Amino acid sequence: MEFRKIFDTIPEQFDKYRPRYSPELFAALIEYAGIGQGKSVLELGPGTGQATDPILNTGCDYNAIELGENLYEKMKQKYGSCPNFNIVNDDFITHDFGSQKFDMIYSAATIQWIPEEIAFSKTFDLLKPGGTLAMLLMRGDYKTPNEELYNEIQKSYTAYYKPETPYTHGSFKYTNAPNYGYVDFEKREFYGTREFTADEYVAYCGTHCDHLVIPEPYKTKLFEGLRNAVLAAGNKIVFSDTYILYLAKKPN
Repeated sequence: MEFRKIFDTIPEQFDKYRPRYSPELFAALIEYAGIGQGKSVLELGPGTGQATDPILNTGCDYNAIELGENLYEKMKQKYGSCPNFNIVNDDFITHDFGSQKFDMIYSAATIQWIPEEIAFSKTFDLLKPGGTLAMLLMRGDYKTPNEELYNEIQKSYTAYYKPETPYTHGSFKYTNAPNYGYVDFEKREFYGTREFTADEYVAYCGTHCDHLVIPEPYKTKLFEGLRNAVLAAGNKIVFSDTYILYLAKKPN
């Protein structure tokens, strides 16, 4: 199974444990792009809504395209009663948007699953003149807040992290947006923290695409090792999170 499709196998766990983004990031994005009533927005691959509420709640014409059938159904279950909510279950790479154009297109850790040339060229074509492309991602650091625990966790990864499919993701370059006609490219950072119990941490790790393709008995042994390490550290692990917002404009 393609990595970009594997999240669709765990919609409930994905919804419960995948991180949300900082309120400060969304406030800055909404102000920058001028999002509100009368504006049309497209979210790429919303998952189960980790980055949906703040944009939907502006009253904009919210649209989303979700590849996963189960994730799509979860989105409809959560937001289908909202009059400004629209979603299609399809692949952005091949979907025909017809005459639709958007004031903003945004992605929360999704656009990197699309080949760069298609991602940037197609979003550029779908934006109105002056429209905004926003790309969100998060980097979680659990080494700095708890280095001794981090070292114990790495022992389990060394012994049991043996995914069936090599994880080679990471080649997508957000900074290449200007190569496709975008202007005013910038990067902003926001900060936050998360805290997990041992069971919560294991459940969160179980939503990582590369962990989902670890065969047994390695997967069970890895998760047991992670759980035991956090339990031994007082049943708590802390993440220092950096929320990254890349912004670019289509010229007027």
